Amino acid sequence: MHAAVRMAQNADIPAIETIWNRVIALTTATFTSEAKDLRHWLTAKATAGEPVLVLDTDTNCTGFATYGTFRGGTGYAHVAEHTVMLAEGAQRGGGGRALMHALYDQAIRHGKTAMIGGISGENTAAIRFHAALGFTEVGRIPGAGRKFGRDLELVLMHRKL
Repeated sequence: MHAAVRMAQNADIPAIETIWNRVIALTTATFTSEAKDLRHWLTAKATAGEPVLVLDTDTNCTGFATYGTFRGGTGYAHVAEHTVMLAEGAQRGGGGRALMHALYDQAIRHGKTAMIGGISGENTAAIRFHAALGFTEVGRIPGAGRKFGRDLELVLMHRKL
């Protein structure tokens, strides 16, 4: 199986949407509960100068990664908050790591000096994944999210670029 990280194209949107909407519908990995409609998302990300990378495995998009600004205001412009998701069955094959390393390169090129991950406290696999990539836990916010009738803890992890 051949896998490569590349910039997303419009043809990748249905696969990205499928991956993201499955995570939304079935997990607490994101606190969002409404399905994504990404028809204009890639254009908006490009306009904002925020890359979208995909993991292309045998011509199928099996994962994606992107970032946006951590918070509004010019004082936060050097810090990126990222999203990385893989299709069901695509985890633990090195694709997430490849996406993140490529995302670091993009962030550094765009003047970012740190990356933040906001992770559900229930998503222990994502917490371990980020720790293995050099992220440090810097805070927990109990009850920051709510989904499936439960209050959810938000774990903030930080990595200097």
